[in-house]
Amino acid sequence: MTVICVLTRGDQEFFVRRARRADVPHLVALLADDPLGRGRETAELSAYEAAFAEIDASDEQLLVCLTTSSDEVVGTMQLTFTRGLSHGGGLRGQLEAVRVHSSYRDRGLGRLFVQWAIDECRGRGCELVQLTSDRSRVDAHRFYERLGFVDSHRGLKLAVPAY
Repeated sequence: MTVICVLTRGDQEFFVRRARRADVPHLVALLADDPLGRGRETAELSAYEAAFAEIDASDEQLLVCLTTSSDEVVGTMQLTFTRGLSHGGGLRGQLEAVRVHSSYRDRGLGRLFVQWAIDECRGRGCELVQLTSDRSRVDAHRFYERLGFVDSHRGLKLAVPAY
């Protein structure tokens, strides 16, 4: 296992590492383990595996796992690095699909994991770290605000059905 970072919480160590194809079922389970995910994620893994291959091949993407010392996947997050013309051509870090397994929540681990992501973005030269969160995730909004994120924009989405 190639460790990117070690996070220590109490007497436990957790490891941030790049996700592997074999992790995909565990990552999908994390994504499905909440009210929104249950209605959105599926058990059929082929589309997830294809997406994983594309994400993993991109220099602008970093899909990570948070694991225990026995390599049990207990968290995940996807970071996307995007350069834009606004903000003086600055680089942005986008956090997506941040999850910590329900049995590991409320221990400060999520805070450490997101702080690691902010530091990773800073280290890559990002001038801004951003994320979106469904309006129904009120607890998540409070969590991010405690970390210094500001509710500064309104996000809009459009579902585009296949023809």
